[in-house]
Amino acid sequence: MTSFPFPQGATVVDGGVNFSIYSRHATAVTLCLYDHPRDAFPSRTIEVRRRTRHVWHVVVDGVGPGQLYGWRLDGLYDPRKGLRFNPHKLLVDPYAKAITHKHARFDDLHFAFVRKSGNEDLVLDTRPNDHVVPKCVVVDDTFDWQGVAKPGIPHSEMVIYEAHVKGFTAHPSSGVSRPGTFLGFIEKIPYLKELGINVLEFLPVHECCDEEHLVEKGLGNYWGYNTLGWFAPDSRFAIDTRGGQVREFKTLVRECHRAGIEVILDVVYNHSCEGNHLGPTFSLKGIDNTTYYKLHANNPRFNWDVTGCGNTLNLGQPQTLRMVMDSLRYWAEVCQVDGFRFDLATALARPHEAFDVAAPFLTAVAQDPILSRTKLIAEPWDVGYGGYQLGAFPIEFLEWNGRYRDAVRRFVRGDGGQLSMMGFALTGSSDLFAHNGRTPTHSVNYVTCHDGFTLRDLVSHETKHNAANREDNRDGAEENYSHNYGVEGDTADRTVGAWRMRAIRNFFAILFLSHGVPMFVAGDEIGRTQRGNNNAYCQDNDTSWVNFAGVETNAEILRWVRKLIRLRQSLPYYGRAHNFFGADNGFSSLPEIRWFGADGGNPDWNHPDGRFLSFIESGRHDRDRTPTDEPDVLAIMNMDTRPADYPMPAPFNGDVWIKVIDTSMPIVADLRGAGDPLPVLVREKVVVVPARTVMVMLSQHHHGDRV
Repeated sequence: MTSFPFPQGATVVDGGVNFSIYSRHATAVTLCLYDHPRDAFPSRTIEVRRRTRHVWHVVVDGVGPGQLYGWRLDGLYDPRKGLRFNPHKLLVDPYAKAITHKHARFDDLHFAFVRKSGNEDLVLDTRPNDHVVPKCVVVDDTFDWQGVAKPGIPHSEMVIYEAHVKGFTAHPSSGVSRPGTFLGFIEKIPYLKELGINVLEFLPVHECCDEEHLVEKGLGNYWGYNTLGWFAPDSRFAIDTRGGQVREFKTLVRECHRAGIEVILDVVYNHSCEGNHLGPTFSLKGIDNTTYYKLHANNPRFNWDVTGCGNTLNLGQPQTLRMVMDSLRYWAEVCQVDGFRFDLATALARPHEAFDVAAPFLTAVAQDPILSRTKLIAEPWDVGYGGYQLGAFPIEFLEWNGRYRDAVRRFVRGDGGQLSMMGFALTGSSDLFAHNGRTPTHSVNYVTCHDGFTLRDLVSHETKHNAANREDNRDGAEENYSHNYGVEGDTADRTVGAWRMRAIRNFFAILFLSHGVPMFVAGDEIGRTQRGNNNAYCQDNDTSWVNFAGVETNAEILRWVRKLIRLRQSLPYYGRAHNFFGADNGFSSLPEIRWFGADGGNPDWNHPDGRFLSFIESGRHDRDRTPTDEPDVLAIMNMDTRPADYPMPAPFNGDVWIKVIDTSMPIVADLRGAGDPLPVLVREKVVVVPARTVMVMLSQHHHGDRV
């Protein structure tokens, strides 16, 4: 049978498998087949002689799904020219759809050069490494989707829950039968459904590798932002690791879709697990280093790094861009995921050195008929010069809004001078997005994510406590805009505990009152703590795992979040597809939104001590500006340490105000919703708003005393 260059990787054909791999600069390519993952010698080797447009390809008869393989590439080893071929080292296919081993562990044999030679990376290491290298697995793409279709959640209705596949069920309290796995996660879908979640954003599920410095400390890269294979589901989360991880992942996606929940993957295309010039050689570095990585133009021995991880993929090279695009389409089409969150997305848009909104990657995604219809979310920064590009991405991309996070954290903490930022944050950050035709739904609003304090820790710690990471507490963000309310860490002080609980409820209330796409991290709804660790990337233990005992011990928070999600979903104008500029809405002769200060007049937006903000949002039109009879929303936020006497604004057209949210009031821990003291009719002309309190009221047509 005649072999073919595309698609790259291993493709099952009648009677065998077509193997292909790109290398422009290799002089010889050998395919190695193995019977077992730890084999030190291949059972068969095939010299690949056919080459089409720098893609080497061969058909091997008599093999099929489950076959293990790897590659050897020969060529010049001259690091000063950026060339790092070493035929003694077995390499992982970057297009492999499954990779063996639970995790690729570090070994001296992974390095293409002799370490401790005194010449750094210049002396070739001729020792074979077959027995320590993860093997690639041939995979059959067929899968029974059972007629389950993608949910197609509109951006305006998304509620994102950021979760780690293992960490969500690894703790014994999860009660699942297969903890820490793709299949175990399925058992918790009813919990998410009841919570009100309709979009899951998974931390990386691509096969990854631990960094050497972590292995030396007895730790590992728990988060997974150190990719080895961009097509392969992480075998850490699988039961069957000889190709079964693909089937198990697809099963998870199918069952999420069956429940009406979309799946977004956090993907890392900005760097690989191979580090800098002194890093290991697992794959790309030994396949074609000068193609896949950005190297210094005047000294290609060294990697160009804007990721902080030692290397940066070169998406200005057609083959590298092709690999990334092929990977994205594979996950979207073959694995049926609904979208992607791009880690350090600014690094993907530097065709030379500066960020470019017309960079090849951004342009390729925008015109792709498959990917342009998925949900695309950028983390709009990297560590390079001019790396913070919040608001600058093309219209196809939503963005993680770090300015929203900081403004809300500071406002709830009680910092003065945040009113102007809060005005933008609450209405979808038009200051960031409106300039290029984007809308509030382009802002992914969050107070917490995987990177930083959990919400409970945000109100319990004023400093980070990262000693467990064994970096002398040097890692992790220094400025967290957190507040401990008088005691650092856990405390039995009931007064401190009450203030912390109110702050948590304030954060959630503001998050779900804000226009944009709300997101929070798994476990915040049940008081998950990392014991003050704000960089738990290497903590694969109960520091990071979700402890479901919080369903009972923090039932008040759980019920609060469920209530807020239901409230948001009941108000159709959350998710309006236009920006707010205080204009007449055209139906009631009232502005879409009106703002008030503590005295009932206009807020002093720039007052350095401003800690009180209120607004009325008109419900007289829906997200498409169609006239409706929905209620107006009156939100009152007092983050001062003193109560405020607030003159109540009159509701429209003789309606009355019904209070539905009050973070100063206790909320019972009855998860069915019975016994909630709200809603109540508000008759007062002046309402006392307690310190550090959020209130929400809805207008209602007057029917006497009936609520």
